[in-house]
Parts: sequence; C-alpha cells; structure tokens
Amino acid sequence: MLKPIDAGRAVAGDTGRGPSVRWALASLSLSMLLSSLGISIANVALPTLAQAFNASFQEVQWIVLAYLLAITTTIVSVGRLGDLIGGRRLLLAGLFLFTVASVLCGVAPTLWLLIAARASQGVGAAIMMTLTMAFVGETVPRAKTGSAMGLLGTMSAIGTALGPSLGGLLIAGAGWRAIFLINVPLGFLAFVLAYRYLPADRRGPKTDRAGFDVVGTLLLALALGAYALAMTTGRGNFGPLNMALLAAAVFGAGFFVLVEARVASPLIRLAAFRNATLSASLAMSALVATVMMATLVVGPFYLSRALRLDTALVGIVMSVGPLVAALTGVPAGRIADRFGAARMTIIGLIAIAAGCFILSMMPATLAGYIAPIAIITSGYALFQTANNTAVMSDIRPDQRGVISGLLNLSRNLGLITGASVMGAVFAVASATTDITTARPEAVAAGMRITFAVATILIVVALAIAVGSRALAARPSMSGVS
Repeated sequence: MLKPIDAGRAVAGDTGRGPSVRWALASLSLSMLLSSLGISIANVALPTLAQAFNASFQEVQWIVLAYLLAITTTIVSVGRLGDLIGGRRLLLAGLFLFTVASVLCGVAPTLWLLIAARASQGVGAAIMMTLTMAFVGETVPRAKTGSAMGLLGTMSAIGTALGPSLGGLLIAGAGWRAIFLINVPLGFLAFVLAYRYLPADRRGPKTDRAGFDVVGTLLLALALGAYALAMTTGRGNFGPLNMALLAAAVFGAGFFVLVEARVASPLIRLAAFRNATLSASLAMSALVATVMMATLVVGPFYLSRALRLDTALVGIVMSVGPLVAALTGVPAGRIADRFGAARMTIIGLIAIAAGCFILSMMPATLAGYIAPIAIITSGYALFQTANNTAVMSDIRPDQRGVISGLLNLSRNLGLITGASVMGAVFAVASATTDITTARPEAVAAGMRITFAVATILIVVALAIAVGSRALAARPSMSGVS
C-alpha cells in the first residue's frame, strides 16, 4: 500500500542519499521539467496551430500567453495556499490539474477551448514551480540545499531547451496534439512519486485557513495580469492600450499594498521586504532574468541577419545556452553548498557581467557569439542556484511556499520585461523600424548596444548583492513572518 513518508522522520535528518530522498527529488525534478517544458514546447507549434484552426498569428499567440499569464498571476497565491493547507496535497492537486489540462489541450476541438485548457495547465504549472522549490527544505538536509536547487535549475533548463526540438519531432511524427499528450504519462509518474515519497503535511492549526487573503489575491492577480499584458500586447509597439494596462497595473499594485497593510492574514506580509537578503534577491532575480531574455530575443535575429546562418544552424546555436545551463546546474549547486551561497551569487553575477561586456565588444563572428553566451549562461546557473539557496535555506516552514512564489514571480516579471524592454532597445539600437529587413551591420551594432545595456543592468545587480551582503549579518531569513 502506498504511503507518504512520515513528516516526523522527514528527511531533514537524512544523509541526503537515501532512496526516499532520491525518489522525492525525482518527483520534484520531473515536476519542474514538465512546467518548464510547457513554456517552450508550444511556441514551435504556433504556425501549425494557426493553420489547423484557420486562425491569425495574434489569435494563436494566446496559446502561449494564456499559460504565461496563468503562471504569473497565480504563482504567489498558490505558494501562500500551500503554506496554509499543506504543500504535499497542493502539489498533488497541481500535478493532477496539469495532467488533466494536458489531456484537454490534446483533444480540444476549437482554438478557444485549447486556450482555456492552456490557462488551466498554467495554474497547475504555477503550483508545481512554486512547491518544488518550497519542498527542498522538507526533503533534503540544509547542507545539501544548494545541490538540490542546482538539480531543479538543471531540470528547468533542460525543459526549456528540449521544448522546441521535442515539439518539432512530435508535430512531424504524430501531429500537434502530441505536444500536449506527451505530458500525460509523465504527469502521472510525477504524481505517483510525489504521493509515495514526499513527506506528509504537518498537522497545524486550521484557524489560518479561513484567513486566506481573497481580496489581496484578486488584486495581485489583476495587477500582474495587467502588467504582463502591457508588456506583451502589440508585439513591440507600445501604444495607448499598453499605457492603460500599465497604469492599471500601477494602481492595482498600490491598492494591493493598502489591503495587505490592513488585513489580519495577508497574502504577503509587507514586513518581509524589510529583510535585506529577500528584497535584494528578488531585485537581482528580476534584473538577471531581464538580461537572460535579451539572449533569447536578440540571438535569433543576430544569428540569422548578421551572421547569415540558416534556420537549422540558428536552432543549434540557440541551444548552446540552455545546454550549458543544464550541464552546470548541479555543479553550481555543489559549489554553492561548499563555498557559501552569498559569495557564489556575487561570482555568478560577475560572470554574467563579463559575458555581456565581451559580447558587446566582439566582432560579428560565430565564435565571438558562442563563447560569451557560454560564460553568461554558466554564470546564470551559478547565480540562480546560489540566489535561491540563500533565500530558501533559512526560511520558516510556514513561509516557504509564498517566498518560493515571490522568487518565481520576480523571475517571470524579469522575463516578461526583458522581452519587451530589451527587444525595444535592440530595435532602437539597430536604427530600423523592421528588424527582419535590417542590414547585417545594423543588427550587429544593435546587438552590441543591447548587451552594453545588459552589462549595466548586471552591474546594478552586483551593487545590490554587495550592499545586501553587508546588511545580511543582522537580519535573518528566519525572521520573515
């Protein structure tokens, strides 16, 4: 008979190498892989889906946007809900929702039913992303936190890198429905492993459950949704609708802060942001994600227009970054465990800054692109692992979900911002209104200026890291409440 690991013998006292821990980490890793795969696998199918549903590009784009919006708007709320009702049961619910939604995506007869199913899949993915990180503190000893975070980072990178190639193969061999149905057996396996090996939820007082901040949750979701739409609507043209959405996001965020300061059981305790380590980590995560998105936005245009590579070669070169991140994730975790997360966060940022600076100075050659990208992505793997470890290793158990949600949210907002802002910087720097027809010299110049701006952003992140480290000796993450 399947039984979850008893919370009383939770793995905190384990050596980190027992079979229970390994299988628990396998369930968390598979959850992270599936949620990341869901982000990247649908992009390659958009032309096929436009043809299958006789729809415009703007319409099928909602297949990707619905998933990202669902994650962005719910990721903090599901973390808080996991803290209140129990992380294990909510993760199981998220895996179940993700798997069922994948079935619905695969059998959807119309475009708008597919979009609705993708939104449901995104809610499941938000639960999976948030609670996999939160569960690290439950399943591995503190001394192994960095290694576990590195493993999750590796699985996220593999999911992101695998999506386009796996999606292309599945579409060619079995049709577009297969890119969603592939999640079903993997989701079922992750559910079984999580049910059997994750520690049971602690039995705490039930009084907090009635205090879930519904008003704050709705306000935050509306503010985040408005911001995400402001950054993605118009395909790079920032018009009146974008301004209205951005204004709505600002007002929504202001109302959210007012509500959180007054309710008895807030979604996010604003006092948490007085903690230098947490606030700095969130700011750095957003800045770094903004820069990393620049590699995805600028890379394809630079490779195809400036270096004149064909589509197949562009795909191969673009896979270098995720491949490096996947290979360096686990070693980065071990390094963070051995030398300290705060120190490795700074070193990771230095590597990203160095890679961006080199890329802004190199001539337009293939080697001059690949080498700096490898430096940037290896630095990113080290930064991401160390930054997450620094935050999550000392967090109170009843705050792991919401803090994990905030970390994931800061990354998501950085990616959304990077797609819009860094894309605009690239277009302006290339001195063209249509980047697809720009001259090779203009695209190369645009790329160099974009990564000069990226270097400045990482230097700002470095200043935040150094400043927070000076303050971190006084406040402790265990004081977040």
